[in-house]
Amino acid sequence: MSGPVAFGSNAIVVPVGDRVLRMSPPGREVEEQVRALRFWDGRGMVLLYDADVDAGAMLLERLSTPLTTRPVDEAVAVLGQLMRRLAVPPPEDALSTADVVAERSAGLEREWERLDRPFDVGILRAALAVAPALTEPTADLAVDGDLHSDQVLAGTREPWLTVDPVLLRGDIEYDLARILWTRLDEMTDIVGYFDLAVHEAALDRDRAHDWVAYRTVDYWLWGLSVGLTEDPSAAPACSTPSPSGPGRSRESR
Repeated sequence: MSGPVAFGSNAIVVPVGDRVLRMSPPGREVEEQVRALRFWDGRGMVLLYDADVDAGAMLLERLSTPLTTRPVDEAVAVLGQLMRRLAVPPPEDALSTADVVAERSAGLEREWERLDRPFDVGILRAALAVAPALTEPTADLAVDGDLHSDQVLAGTREPWLTVDPVLLRGDIEYDLARILWTRLDEMTDIVGYFDLAVHEAALDRDRAHDWVAYRTVDYWLWGLSVGLTEDPSAAPACSTPSPSGPGRSRESR
């Protein structure tokens, strides 16, 4: 061992020279993550040297400082650039962002009612209004469905590299909302940061707006359903739902 052990809610990372051994409970998540890492093969992504899916083990390139240590404007620019760098032709059998919306949006209003209408109905209606258009992708590109500052670390091959990917296909605007909400408390002008990400990732601004509106409501309802509060400082640690709906464990949403 050549450094301190790091850990999250479902994994430990042991540094060994210029590599790290990541251990987590075996299962579907490990299998899907290994597949995603092999797909991107180091393009904007941490390199996977070897894996034992049945043991929940991955031998990875060693990275260093997380993007959370950088000012929010720099982080948003980096994340926008990574969105575009990861946007390569996807595998045909990857889950579509359109399918994610189609499955999840059908139950949003019921969930809103079940949770005792936790926010204004106009916000819900705005998300539901754009959902049908989002079930028809305007692109067919690889998408990392769990991209935010905590999932990006400084590298040597490239300045910043992504970890813990979730491989989807479709609109790369899909996860822009997460890029914004994970550092919202540091933002003085969210529209300005939205525009920065749109510029750096070369996104369609209207399409990006619709994805942010939809995904924010989707996450808001999911978060309340698993015990998060409306005060981020009071929110307990939790698992992340699968891109196809709540359920699959992740270290962060």
